[in-house]
Amino acid sequence: MSEKSLKDYLDELPKSIVEQIDQVSSKMKLNEKQKEQLTKEVIKEYFKSAFQPGEAIGIISAQSISEPATQMTMRTYHFAASAGIQVTLGLPRLIEIFDARKEPTTPAMTIYLKQKYNTKEKAEEFAKSIKEKKVKYFAKSVSIDLTNKKIKIELDKIKKSELTEVIEKLTKQLKDFKVKELTNAISIEANQNMSIKDLEKWKRKILSFYVSGIQNIKNTAIIKEGENWVIKTLGSNLEKIFQLEEVDTTKSYSNNIHEVASILGIEAARTILIKEIIDTLKQQGLNVDERHITLVADIMTLTGEIRAVGRYGVAGTQSSVLARAGFEETIKHLVKASVRNEVDDFEGIFDNVMINQQVPVGTGMFELISKIGEE
Repeated sequence: MSEKSLKDYLDELPKSIVEQIDQVSSKMKLNEKQKEQLTKEVIKEYFKSAFQPGEAIGIISAQSISEPATQMTMRTYHFAASAGIQVTLGLPRLIEIFDARKEPTTPAMTIYLKQKYNTKEKAEEFAKSIKEKKVKYFAKSVSIDLTNKKIKIELDKIKKSELTEVIEKLTKQLKDFKVKELTNAISIEANQNMSIKDLEKWKRKILSFYVSGIQNIKNTAIIKEGENWVIKTLGSNLEKIFQLEEVDTTKSYSNNIHEVASILGIEAARTILIKEIIDTLKQQGLNVDERHITLVADIMTLTGEIRAVGRYGVAGTQSSVLARAGFEETIKHLVKASVRNEVDDFEGIFDNVMINQQVPVGTGMFELISKIGEE
């Protein structure tokens, strides 16, 4: 730059934004004067969107998310593509996210394929191959021979390779049974000491045995997104999916935030957390500034683990005794604080409001001392 280089703006802008300006300038082939003009415009917008010192951004973010959220419709489910994959949306999904549930009601993945596999035929083939197949998938009917203590499974349009796989899986898991291959059927003989009640239990259990595909992937649907063929799944197993050659691991993700955190780390989980909140709100026609959502996601992932917003997470770990007591379980927090001899320093908003004291935000953050009459 003629007057100032991009490095000179690091005092005014974060490094990441300066790097983005550099990338955009190179891509658009801007000259030095244009690059400087762009930087000045970015600085102007950056300072316009920055909050003032002492501003109660936590309260503003909470209000900005919760007020539109009360307008949410109770359209709980969404059917993805023609396969009819039910995905939880709306308020139930938002509660799930902020409660940091270990397992979503409807775990789902969005799988992107590498360029050489990005065709409709290959996407369909891949989607079919990852779908979990249990014994009941191949079974036409199941009957019990009470006299001979046998379970007979009639098979429906099964390939020879699939039949071999089913028998191998059953033989491996049913060590106290004799598994025999019949014509388009499988016979499973129990020992004579087994009761009819136990035989009924085993019949149900055998049908739920895993045979092939990726475990927990209950259904798949293929959709077209621009130039990409994308696979939506009901059920999630990110670890196994990432081991497959066809999968583009840089784009594929799961809506299970804890699963993402365990496989890709807390930063990836934070990104998915923000994406899931924004998508859930947008699907209901609600537009919330991303900065409010980012702030909540930062607080939820601050410690390196995903914490719920409620009493067992962020709100329950506040240093202020009164702030904890004011949220939920008042008596429990007050008794614990008295036993532990805790002291409340009144540094937060809620605790000061409770005792009718000036809150430490805005002008209340500062104490001004003036000597009147002195020059």
